[in-house]
Amino acid sequence: MGKMGLFDLERHFAFYGAYHSDPVNVFLHMLFVWPLFFTALVLFYFTPSFFILPQIGLLPSGFNHTFLLNFGFLFTLIYSLFYVLLDKKAGCLAALLCFSCWVGSSFLASYLGFSLAWKVVLASQLFCWTGQFIGHGVFEKRAPALLDNLAQAFIMAPFFVLLEALQTTIGYEPYPGFSKNVKEKIGADIKEWHDKKQKKIS
Repeated sequence: MGKMGLFDLERHFAFYGAYHSDPVNVFLHMLFVWPLFFTALVLFYFTPSFFILPQIGLLPSGFNHTFLLNFGFLFTLIYSLFYVLLDKKAGCLAALLCFSCWVGSSFLASYLGFSLAWKVVLASQLFCWTGQFIGHGVFEKRAPALLDNLAQAFIMAPFFVLLEALQTTIGYEPYPGFSKNVKEKIGADIKEWHDKKQKKIS
């Protein structure tokens, strides 16, 4: 059974799906959303630490200087907890990916240093966002969801592309009837959007 309010996965996923119904656009988002999350964490690595981890004997030297409890860690934790609350199974996988991105981005940022890292992040972000806007403008022919719901686009997009991939590859459903209900909501949303668009033209 679905959850209500903020954790209503069915409602959120239907909103997302209404803006991502074209298969090429969906594929482009699958390619680019997680790299956007990863490179954002690279930049967040350079924010101040809330406190320094104590050096533990069993851990490699410099461990506490590579993995910083700063905004990068905080956002990773918030995203991960939110995804788990949306759906335990897919959410746990998403949380694992989030923390894998945090670990990988910490190593990369520590290796590159700020003077080079911000240039890599800027180039990556521009490339990935361009790919997504092409997906919407050329294939979906509908403005991105971030223009209507900024929080949904930035916070939920990584989880939704993962859920989309799980549905496509293994037919995963958070609960029985989820896909059917979502398809109905998406169809209604797209029909409403087309009707509004037609009224503007006429």
